[in-house]
Amino acid sequence: MFNKASALFVMIGLLFIVGCAAHHHQIGAGVQGRGESVVVRQWYILWGLVPIDKVDTQTMTGGAKNYEITTAVTPVDFIISAFFLPASVQSRTVIVYR
Repeated sequence: MFNKASALFVMIGLLFIVGCAAHHHQIGAGVQGRGESVVVRQWYILWGLVPIDKVDTQTMTGGAKNYEITTAVTPVDFIISAFFLPASVQSRTVIVYR
Protein backbone atom coordinates (compact mmCIF):
# COMPACT_ATOMS: atom_id res chain seq x y z
CA MET A 1 0.00 0.00 0.00
CA PHE A 2 1.48 3.32 -1.11
CA ASN A 3 1.32 6.37 1.03
CA LYS A 4 1.67 9.90 -0.34
CA ALA A 5 5.44 10.09 0.27
CA SER A 6 6.04 6.85 -1.64
CA ALA A 7 3.91 8.01 -4.56
CA LEU A 8 5.75 11.34 -4.66
CA PHE A 9 9.11 9.53 -4.61
CA VAL A 10 8.06 7.33 -7.55
CA MET A 11 6.84 10.33 -9.58
CA ILE A 12 10.07 12.27 -8.98
CA GLY A 13 12.06 9.20 -9.97
CA LEU A 14 10.11 8.90 -13.21
CA LEU A 15 11.01 12.50 -14.06
CA PHE A 16 14.69 11.59 -14.15
CA ILE A 17 14.18 8.59 -16.43
CA VAL A 18 13.25 10.98 -19.25
CA GLY A 19 16.89 12.17 -19.47
CA CYS A 20 17.89 8.70 -20.68
CA ALA A 21 15.99 9.03 -23.98
CA ALA A 22 18.92 9.90 -26.25
CA HIS A 23 20.30 8.85 -29.64
CA HIS A 24 23.95 9.33 -30.51
CA HIS A 25 25.33 9.14 -34.06
CA GLN A 26 28.98 9.38 -35.10
CA ILE A 27 29.68 10.52 -38.65
CA GLY A 28 33.11 9.94 -40.14
CA ALA A 29 35.74 9.65 -37.40
CA GLY A 30 33.62 11.63 -34.96
CA VAL A 31 34.89 14.71 -33.15
CA GLN A 32 38.65 15.10 -33.40
CA GLY A 33 40.17 16.81 -30.38
CA ARG A 34 38.28 19.53 -28.57
CA GLY A 35 35.36 20.52 -30.77
CA GLU A 36 32.55 22.98 -30.47
CA SER A 37 28.85 22.22 -30.18
CA VAL A 38 25.73 23.68 -31.75
CA VAL A 39 22.49 23.19 -29.81
CA VAL A 40 19.00 23.56 -31.31
CA ARG A 41 15.59 22.73 -29.87
CA GLN A 42 13.19 20.83 -32.13
CA TRP A 43 9.45 21.44 -31.55
CA TYR A 44 6.49 19.10 -32.04
CA ILE A 45 2.71 19.28 -31.58
CA LEU A 46 0.13 16.56 -30.98
CA TRP A 47 2.34 14.85 -28.38
CA GLY A 48 5.35 14.50 -30.66
CA LEU A 49 3.57 13.34 -33.81
CA VAL A 50 3.81 16.48 -35.97
CA PRO A 51 7.05 18.49 -36.22
CA ILE A 52 6.64 22.27 -36.14
CA ASP A 53 10.14 23.19 -37.30
CA LYS A 54 12.84 21.45 -39.30
CA VAL A 55 16.30 21.06 -37.80
CA ASP A 56 18.95 20.84 -40.51
CA THR A 57 21.96 19.02 -39.08
CA GLN A 58 23.95 19.55 -42.30
CA THR A 59 23.80 23.31 -41.70
CA MET A 60 24.67 22.81 -38.04
CA THR A 61 27.88 20.95 -38.95
CA GLY A 62 29.33 23.94 -40.79
CA GLY A 63 30.75 21.70 -43.51
CA ALA A 64 32.66 19.42 -41.13
CA LYS A 65 33.37 15.89 -42.37
CA ASN A 66 33.76 14.33 -38.91
CA TYR A 67 31.10 15.13 -36.33
CA GLU A 68 28.64 13.63 -33.86
CA ILE A 69 24.91 14.20 -33.49
CA THR A 70 23.01 13.67 -30.25
CA THR A 71 19.25 13.97 -30.00
CA ALA A 72 17.83 13.79 -26.50
CA VAL A 73 14.84 14.57 -24.37
CA THR A 74 16.54 16.52 -21.60
CA PRO A 75 15.04 17.49 -18.24
CA VAL A 76 14.47 21.00 -19.69
CA ASP A 77 12.49 19.46 -22.56
CA PHE A 78 10.43 17.51 -20.05
CA ILE A 79 9.63 20.68 -18.09
CA ILE A 80 8.67 22.48 -21.30
CA SER A 81 6.43 19.57 -22.29
CA ALA A 82 4.79 19.50 -18.86
CA PHE A 83 4.16 23.25 -19.02
CA PHE A 84 2.60 23.07 -22.50
CA LEU A 85 0.77 19.78 -21.88
CA PRO A 86 -2.72 21.23 -22.46
CA ALA A 87 -1.56 22.49 -25.88
CA SER A 88 0.25 19.17 -26.61
CA VAL A 89 3.54 20.94 -27.47
CA GLN A 90 6.76 18.99 -26.90
CA SER A 91 10.43 19.63 -27.58
CA ARG A 92 13.62 17.67 -28.13
CA THR A 93 17.23 18.89 -28.01
CA VAL A 94 19.55 18.31 -30.99
CA ILE A 95 23.29 18.78 -30.38
CA VAL A 96 25.95 18.64 -33.09
CA TYR A 97 29.57 18.29 -31.92
CA ARG A 98 32.01 19.31 -34.64
